[in-house]
Amino acid sequence: MVTTAPLSNVQQRDIDAVLHPYTPLHTLSENGPLVVERGQGVFIYDTQGNEYIEGMSGLWCAGLGFGDEELVEAATEQLKTLPYYHLFAAHGTEPAIELAEKLKELAPVPISKVFFTSSGSEANDTQVKLAWYYNNALGRPKKKKIISRMKAYHGVTIMSASLTGLPVNHNGFDLPVDGVLHTDCPHYYRFGLDGETEAEFTARMALSLRQLIEREDPDTIAAMIAEPVMGAGGVIVPPDGYFSAIKEILDEYDIMLIDDEVINGFCRTGNWWGCQTHDMVPTTISAAKQMTSAYAPLGAVMVPDDIYQAYVDHSSKLGTFGHGFTYGGHPLGCALGVKAIEIYQARDILGHVRTLIPLFEQRMTALADHPLVGEARFSGLMGGLEIVAEKMTKRLFAPADGVAAKASAFLEKRGAILRPLGDTIALCPPMIIREDELNALFDRLEAALDEAEAVVVKEGLRGAGV
Repeated sequence: MVTTAPLSNVQQRDIDAVLHPYTPLHTLSENGPLVVERGQGVFIYDTQGNEYIEGMSGLWCAGLGFGDEELVEAATEQLKTLPYYHLFAAHGTEPAIELAEKLKELAPVPISKVFFTSSGSEANDTQVKLAWYYNNALGRPKKKKIISRMKAYHGVTIMSASLTGLPVNHNGFDLPVDGVLHTDCPHYYRFGLDGETEAEFTARMALSLRQLIEREDPDTIAAMIAEPVMGAGGVIVPPDGYFSAIKEILDEYDIMLIDDEVINGFCRTGNWWGCQTHDMVPTTISAAKQMTSAYAPLGAVMVPDDIYQAYVDHSSKLGTFGHGFTYGGHPLGCALGVKAIEIYQARDILGHVRTLIPLFEQRMTALADHPLVGEARFSGLMGGLEIVAEKMTKRLFAPADGVAAKASAFLEKRGAILRPLGDTIALCPPMIIREDELNALFDRLEAALDEAEAVVVKEGLRGAGV
């Protein structure tokens, strides 16, 4: 939040007590945090009573917005009935059973079992452990490496942060760990060669993956993990045919494809799953975020029957399946997951998203003509505006200029919140947003971009790009 006013009491208390994630800690005390007090619908309100359109659904997750009475009622009822229990040692709860059944019904590929975690990071961390466990069960102890992609985002645990392909998640943390490989990012606008068609670019991405696999030895590679649309890496939408091209190679070398649906899942891209929108056929699936509309932390890993049977066989050799989390399958989170899915279905949230997609695409496409925007990309109700210093050459601004961050700060002053991801401004509004609210978000964004462009011109920032 940009301000020159003295910090409020609650801001100072925050600075004195809270270590903030994904925050430039060295500047936090200058302006203080934006302290949010309440939310309703697509709006949040700070402690000063200021209203903001929450254009990122929090962190890609509050798909049903804030203050939904049905979710609040479901949470209250569950807390009264069974506030906590675990799934360890053959214990179960009705909410966990019911949510697992619903996820199996909705799954884009045949799924046998659902393993619950507390977050998307834990889900992807679990995916790696399960891939190792599976290959040990099959007597393939060398088949352990995991392929991810540059600019991917898969979480922040030691393993999931290693899978993430962003320097900010590695620098200073001694990551990535050994055994994690990163192949090319399928971003045609940024990484396509001069004169190269999208089809040629896709073929080059596939060839690069094949070369990596052969260089590392296919017998040492267990899985590849991928988001259908890369979220925190900049809302990067893959070219047509990309996933079918890489799946053919993975199948040839007996390498699993892990589908990270943590951001993409539950109607966000115009289908229940992002893999359905982008022709991806996964082996296993990670889910979280919109699974509960973020009303409680919950993640899930979904596995097919042949892989589950290998777990059973290995458990019989070892004596148990030694993995799990205290809060994995928490009854509150599972009850909210059940209710969220019921709401998605009863209110036809998928149909609502599909109704809004043409307007979303129209407004995004119009912003592609803005002097600051190099590319406007989108899938369903997810979008990214790549901020550039020069459209023709796609030249970026100098990182220190923080033009995307400036535009986001100007937007916040106008009563809307979006998230700068490096040189990209991301959009991911709650899926309940109305047309007038969506237009208001875009109107404020356009004005904020104009304000940022005026600063660029005044300060001569285009001359210092990279």
